[in-house]
Amino acid sequence: MAKITFIGAGSTVFARNLLGDILGYEELAESEITLFDIDAERLETSELVARRVADALDAPAKIRSTTDRRAALDGADYAINMIQVGGYEPCTVTDFEVPKRFGLRQTIADTLGIGGIMRGLRTIPVLLSMCADMEELCPDTWFLNYTNPMAINCRAISRASSIKTVGLCHSVQGTAFELSMDLDIPYREIDYLAAGINHMAFYLRFERNGEDLYPRLQALAASGAVPEGNLVRYEVLKHLGYFVTESSEHFAEYVPWFIKRDRPEIVEKLNIPLDEYPRRCVDQIARWETERAELERGDAIDVQRSFEYASTIIRSIETGKPRVVYGNVPNHGLIDDLPAGCTVEVPCLVDGNGVQPTHIGALPPQVAALIRTNVNVHELTVEAALTGKREHVYHAAMLDPHTAAELDLDQIHALVDELLDAHGEWIPALS
Repeated sequence: MAKITFIGAGSTVFARNLLGDILGYEELAESEITLFDIDAERLETSELVARRVADALDAPAKIRSTTDRRAALDGADYAINMIQVGGYEPCTVTDFEVPKRFGLRQTIADTLGIGGIMRGLRTIPVLLSMCADMEELCPDTWFLNYTNPMAINCRAISRASSIKTVGLCHSVQGTAFELSMDLDIPYREIDYLAAGINHMAFYLRFERNGEDLYPRLQALAASGAVPEGNLVRYEVLKHLGYFVTESSEHFAEYVPWFIKRDRPEIVEKLNIPLDEYPRRCVDQIARWETERAELERGDAIDVQRSFEYASTIIRSIETGKPRVVYGNVPNHGLIDDLPAGCTVEVPCLVDGNGVQPTHIGALPPQVAALIRTNVNVHELTVEAALTGKREHVYHAAMLDPHTAAELDLDQIHALVDELLDAHGEWIPALS
């Protein structure tokens, strides 16, 4: 019987989806589920919803909740992390509003850019504190991390902890599904191979029954009939020859080409949604009470399997039944032309031996070169967090592609100072 702990279970909808995936497998239906969150009110809702999911699936799982993290982790076989440090207010608001005063605009700001750097600096200490608890209470656990900035967080854990960690995202399989709809091909007929880093992996192969589908994607890009929400990625396909796995609104802020204050026509032409993440947060907060009431009602819960990999990993490790997932893991001989040890996203075989990454070899040179511009920021952000040296925060921001394209060195230095001051105790003191 697997003992599975949800960290940040107050993310009720996401927890519900993952729990439905897990308990939907007969082999995991009797799992012992512990829900942990620091928000007792949201945790109460999540526990109620979890029990209703179990009832809907006729799963005899043991479900409990606690606001005591150590109690939640004690003896866990799997810990699924979905926290957000600092929340929408004050931290996400700070990540967007302070840079705006410098003319620096963002879309999502949870992965890279100045917002991603700040999110990493406030999240890494919390994750390492969790890992310290796990090293004591459940040293053999698998830590399945969903929290962004994914590559930065996983790199910090791999450097500073012995806990087995894999970062999970739905961008690879989610984008493949989107492309199948663009091409009007059933998703299950698509065969692909992707590799790179989280939110900047590329499909090295994209096929159907042995047919290379890239010519069809390139014809779509040239036709002008690209979906309005995906213009950035099809533009990148034209220039690099490969399709990236994360959405256009994300990708626009990972590179220096698209969001420019002196070129608003680019933003308009490519339909780039500036301030998109705060807008989503505001909408979600406004909907929460209604959603909560609906979740807490006695209506039957419709459980649908999601694209997420957590349940697949747990099932394969518990049963030995092999599956392939995409995971974020240290680059130990996996991608030849990316730095050793950096967090890469590659296909991984999962079975009773755990999560085993696949060797990819070299990426196309233009793809590897672009990815390295992001890895530089990951590495320097982690260096700042682990050493406590403020200078490396400046270095990370200086080398960030979007920030460096918009601001000069003095502006970057001043922006970092203002952000660190505004975040206050959310980010540990740096010297």
